[in-house]
Amino acid sequence: MANEDPDSVGGSLDAESPDERILAFSETLIRYVEVVAALVLVVLFAIGVFDLGLQIFQSGVRGDITDPLVVVGFIDTALLLFIIVEVYQTVVAYTQESDTRQIVRLVIYTGVIAMVRKAIIFRTGEYATEQLALLAAAAYTLIIFGLAALLVVERRTRLDAE
Repeated sequence: MANEDPDSVGGSLDAESPDERILAFSETLIRYVEVVAALVLVVLFAIGVFDLGLQIFQSGVRGDITDPLVVVGFIDTALLLFIIVEVYQTVVAYTQESDTRQIVRLVIYTGVIAMVRKAIIFRTGEYATEQLALLAAAAYTLIIFGLAALLVVERRTRLDAE
């Protein structure tokens, strides 16, 4: 059926053009790079978990494990590890060609975790003026509310679709 009219637009479906071969090769290459990226994230996560454990152990030995700034440092590291996990899951979702809605949800979760992390480690002393600190705090708040709104919309549309 495909070979009935060799003069049709697009030519024969049986013959693969050089462009199609290059595109097929590039798609395969992209998949391998995605897998490598996922493996790199797994290694980073493992290193991070080891580092967090080492930080906790060293703080216990030093006796400053109850210092609030040290605890905030632990939380910061743990949230960074959660971000790595969310990015890993996003890469895996892309690799498995998951539903776009799932990928968007993972990206939103990653953003929420990242912004909560920024809010937890926020220190006004890191800014030159109080106005700059207030502006940064307002920006973080706006981004967190925006991400929360996106989560609500995504969840409602998902429930409506089911």
